[in-house]
Amino acid sequence: MLTRDYDSVPLPTCGPREDRMCALVDALWDRFAAHGYSWVGFYLKADSDEMTLGPRRDKPACSPIGLHGMCGLAQRERRSVLVHDVRTLGEHYVACDPRDMAEVVVPLLDPDGDCWGVLDVDSFEVGAFTATDVLGLARLVERAGLSEPMGDRAWPILAGTPVARLSEP
Repeated sequence: MLTRDYDSVPLPTCGPREDRMCALVDALWDRFAAHGYSWVGFYLKADSDEMTLGPRRDKPACSPIGLHGMCGLAQRERRSVLVHDVRTLGEHYVACDPRDMAEVVVPLLDPDGDCWGVLDVDSFEVGAFTATDVLGLARLVERAGLSEPMGDRAWPILAGTPVARLSEP
């Protein structure tokens, strides 16, 4: 299993939020596109029942999206989501690219604990992500000042993930 080094990803910790989001997306894409990422970007809470596309790499994506998919689950529950195999999700998966097979979604929390958006990462490979990826991404959005510390909320909801994956760090 590939282990990605999220702690070495360079990112700004000050400046306008949009600039920090763009810098993080670019840094993740530049570092990991050749290591399992097929798409990385942000979705932002637009109103009570949809999210709109924010900064992203490297292809178009759906926008707006409803809250019934994995981004919506992370937004509603204010918890990270790890999807081992999107084919197991049925109608709960919003397929912007039918080639995507795995996904990680990390919520972005404001100081009141409300979720104002999510970081979404996809892969063409089943099982491309682990809890280590989720925790690394959660630390990155916190370091970039895009989310308040998540504590236990960083531990992912496991959607479409075999139980054996629960034992990973």
